[in-house]
Amino acid sequence: TRSSNRGLLVQSGFSPVCTGRAPLPQPPVGDYPPGLTPGVYMHQALPLPVMFYKLKNPLLFSRNFFTKRTKELKPAVQSAPGWKLFGKVPPRENLQKDSKIIQQDDISGSVTSVSSLNLLNTGEYEARTGRMCKPPLQSSRRKNIEFEPLSTTALILEDRPSNLPAKSIEEALRHRQEYDEMVAEAKKREIKEAHKRKKIMKERFKQEENIASAMVIWINEILPNWEGMRSTRRVRELWWQGLPPSVRGKVWSLAVGNELNITPELYEIFLSRAKERWKSFSETSSENDIEDAGASAADREASLELIKLDISRTFPSLYIFQKGGPYHDLLHSVLGAYTCYRPDVGYVQGMSFIAAVLILNLEEADAFIAFANLLNKPCQLAFFRVDHSMMLKYFAAFEVFFEENLPKLFLHFKSYNLTPDIYLIDWIFTLYSKSLPLDLACRVWDVFCRDGEEFLFRTGLGILRLYEDILLQMDFIHIAQFLTKLPEDITSEKLFSCIAAIQMQNSNKKWAQVFASLMKDNKEGDKNHSPALKS
Repeated sequence: TRSSNRGLLVQSGFSPVCTGRAPLPQPPVGDYPPGLTPGVYMHQALPLPVMFYKLKNPLLFSRNFFTKRTKELKPAVQSAPGWKLFGKVPPRENLQKDSKIIQQDDISGSVTSVSSLNLLNTGEYEARTGRMCKPPLQSSRRKNIEFEPLSTTALILEDRPSNLPAKSIEEALRHRQEYDEMVAEAKKREIKEAHKRKKIMKERFKQEENIASAMVIWINEILPNWEGMRSTRRVRELWWQGLPPSVRGKVWSLAVGNELNITPELYEIFLSRAKERWKSFSETSSENDIEDAGASAADREASLELIKLDISRTFPSLYIFQKGGPYHDLLHSVLGAYTCYRPDVGYVQGMSFIAAVLILNLEEADAFIAFANLLNKPCQLAFFRVDHSMMLKYFAAFEVFFEENLPKLFLHFKSYNLTPDIYLIDWIFTLYSKSLPLDLACRVWDVFCRDGEEFLFRTGLGILRLYEDILLQMDFIHIAQFLTKLPEDITSEKLFSCIAAIQMQNSNKKWAQVFASLMKDNKEGDKNHSPALKS
């Protein structure tokens, strides 16, 4: 048996140097570092003399890879049985483990390489041995970085699992380079985001300081002398920058006025009527509560149902006007009282947004007074009463200034037969409170209370100017969808800079003059009528 085994070893390329109980099997051929091949093996599971094999290539011995060192050689201590290759010992202090470990599978006895010499280059050797060594050079750079990205904690360079072949030196270096590039990119991205957040916070602090200083001016100087200062250039410029939230409701009430002479007591009267109607409608759903001329029971019932449905869809992200919210009953009361006050108008979808914005800035009775007077303005009354002829004249006046300020986009809309009613109706009905972020919509309301209906259409042109480049690349469907649902990241600075660039003059005629000339011509509305309104 021994002679036959010896013959097999000679044929396979090995010559025995010393003999034991039985020859060891030929070591597997794997990925080894250049210049180093398996030469000396020790089987620790067997308490027998170790068998050494010499390769057929004598050059390895000339390079002193397997120099005989019987005096200096010390038995290696392993925590688990396995094969170990005695190669070049890593130049570290008190390291008793080699850089090439061959582990043995307890069941199949297969030998698998799990690490290589490149562990020293990648820092993985220390992780495997559990020893603290000198950190890589790149770690020292972190001391000079003010911001350490959190995402780099998820980018950890690891060696392959033990059941896969070890990486070659070239592959390990390539992976290290890719890892460094990913970490650097993550740092750049997160540092950029951190600077962006810092810039936003800085702008917010500056805005708060401006609001605080403006609030003092409004309270101490402007409001006590409202009639004399409201039209001055200084007040108009301060007004354009936005009203402080603490005085916004008061300024809105003064600017809108109370031409209808509504008192808080009158509001209570119409509110009590609305409550009786709700009670009667909920109990009997009959026509016993018909009191106001010009409105049928069916119209009232439809208004009550529409109010209930519309309130649930008013600023849903705030969760304050929905059922159970702190302002649900208040909004319901204001809208119900208005349907009793103006049965000829009733409730129209979109009124809930206007009333909600007023409730957020005014007391209940004051909100109702401002709401009723605001809807009594010519533009709002024409839209909420669905006066087609008046609405067409407003659209025609809008297109005059549209063509004057944005001729390229105007022709693009004309090529798709995209009429203003497709996007303007929703903007005018809600006074932009549904289409724009709430804080930005309030700033639009600020200047609207100063300039009147002209600013509503000027704001629409400002929005079109802001997104002109995007709209020029869209077709009919995408334009309608985009203008119905504007981007949420729109900022007040960008929008108001575009609004300021809109010139509300055409042939030396201002908005009021252009609209008056359209009113004189009764046929002008029929020439440029909107298909949606005609239907």
